[in-house]
Amino acid sequence: MLSQDTRIAIVGGGLAGLTAAVALQKIAGVRATVFEQSNKHDEVGAGVTVAPNGSRMLDKLGLFEPIRDAGATPDGHGVYLDALGNVVTDAAWEDSAKKYQNVGIFRPDLIDILAGAVDPDMIRLHHRASSVELLDKGVRVHFTNGEQEDFDAVIGADGIRSVVRAAVGQQTGFVYSGFIAYRGVIDAADLPRDWNRISQTWMGNDRHLMTYPLQQHKLYNYVACVPSSRPLHGPWSGPAQVSEVHAEFERQKWDPRVHEFLSHIKETFWWGLFDIEPLTNWSRGPIALLGDAAHSMIPHQGQGVNQAFEDCLTLAYFLKEADSVSDIALAFRRYTAVRMQRATILQVGSRRAGWMFDSQFQFTDTEKRDVDITSGRDFRRAAVFDYDALKVAEMALKRFKKL
Repeated sequence: MLSQDTRIAIVGGGLAGLTAAVALQKIAGVRATVFEQSNKHDEVGAGVTVAPNGSRMLDKLGLFEPIRDAGATPDGHGVYLDALGNVVTDAAWEDSAKKYQNVGIFRPDLIDILAGAVDPDMIRLHHRASSVELLDKGVRVHFTNGEQEDFDAVIGADGIRSVVRAAVGQQTGFVYSGFIAYRGVIDAADLPRDWNRISQTWMGNDRHLMTYPLQQHKLYNYVACVPSSRPLHGPWSGPAQVSEVHAEFERQKWDPRVHEFLSHIKETFWWGLFDIEPLTNWSRGPIALLGDAAHSMIPHQGQGVNQAFEDCLTLAYFLKEADSVSDIALAFRRYTAVRMQRATILQVGSRRAGWMFDSQFQFTDTEKRDVDITSGRDFRRAAVFDYDALKVAEMALKRFKKL
């Protein structure tokens, strides 16, 4: 096991970076320093889904119960509906053992829980990395405030626009999906008393609306995706007028419940939906990537943060097997070998899910779309939600040791 004196930097203090810090401490026995570019852990007020495969990882860190308690478990399976409100299929948002279900949680609440599990002395705010330099021994991180610091290893958890990615030799072109997402939350008290306390996704022609509960059903998150060229002409995100959302959903006929829900939006923000092409490598010597820095994906399968959770446990597991600093590069290579294929499959799958929800490409035939999304229901549960990343890492290590 690595010494407590091992110096590891985590660049990025979001959901992935904080989870990595917890995992390294609890599994590998290493206290990593987290560098966050902002002045505080400030997350936009929107929701995130902790899926069963992510919950399984968080449970191993002792974080699942507080997350479940702060979030909301839907009252039953979610549903996919067509634009007029006809049910296409239910969504089995649980694992086969029914131990874990989807949990919707307010992003600021999730950040607070994760940050609370990290020693505050190991978090440095207002530190934006400008570059990462591989040394003969170790890694040097340069910051925009003029500081620089040397470490035994660096983990890039700095998102889709990762600075650390270049140090791994991966120059990335961002891929715009052609869609933006209006996001935010509404007060559950504003909705009709008989509103379904589950996740619901209405799928229309080139746009869709997804809603699900948060904060023990006190809030409802919404994600309204529509086609737009806006991100190609300026910022990737920003505040928006509520009237924009209404205008976008006046373009075709919708279930009255869609308009009922939208009528209660008081504030909204928009995001351009970008991802990256799958990378060819996630590590170089004592430098590794995880989360969006490694496999940024659009949100249509709700797997972005959950894949980051799987990354963190896997990386920490292989670091636990390192006997000294000189073994870190091997640990990172093993982590990369185990994680890349699964994340790539889900990156591509997230694009395809968006095409289904918005009736694009091969899914302009909505009958084909409905058959596809229905037939994939149980496969998604088995292939995505039942996956145990830590068990996969344990089995992989046995194979590695035989080589």
